Amino acid sequence: MTTSVRDVTTEAAINAIVAAHRGQRGSLLPILHAIQAELGYVPQEAIALLAHELNVSRADVHGVVSFYHDFRSEPAGRTTVRICRAEACQALGADALVTCARDRTGVSLGETRADGSVTVEQVFCLGNCALAPSVEVNGEVLGRMSADRLRSVLDEAVSS
Repeated sequence: MTTSVRDVTTEAAINAIVAAHRGQRGSLLPILHAIQAELGYVPQEAIALLAHELNVSRADVHGVVSFYHDFRSEPAGRTTVRICRAEACQALGADALVTCARDRTGVSLGETRADGSVTVEQVFCLGNCALAPSVEVNGEVLGRMSADRLRSVLDEAVSS
């Protein structure tokens, strides 16, 4: 079996993050957040490595990664669009935004376009209820989002 440079780099990054948190109680979540911040996602190979290093089962690590929606198991697209689906946003048109995103990008919530241009996700509160419906684009929260504004955001993401 051959190991690619990327795998060695990924493993080295994960090992460095684990080393930085060694000895901390409850370090799994901070380690996972650090891995995602460093790599943009939590790769599958991190599960077994973390289980071994933290002396927990792979099921425990996988359970945490799959429970929290902020953790990705694959790299996100160049643009990440997160549509709020909490009550205020639902009441003011979040479903129309989800439909718009699906129609414009050809992907469902939680998916990335094959060309890697955009990932569309759902989130259950962006803390911007007074300006609902809201979306987050690459970390920037945008309120009073309309389908027309979202179309423009998505068209720019796909064309760039």
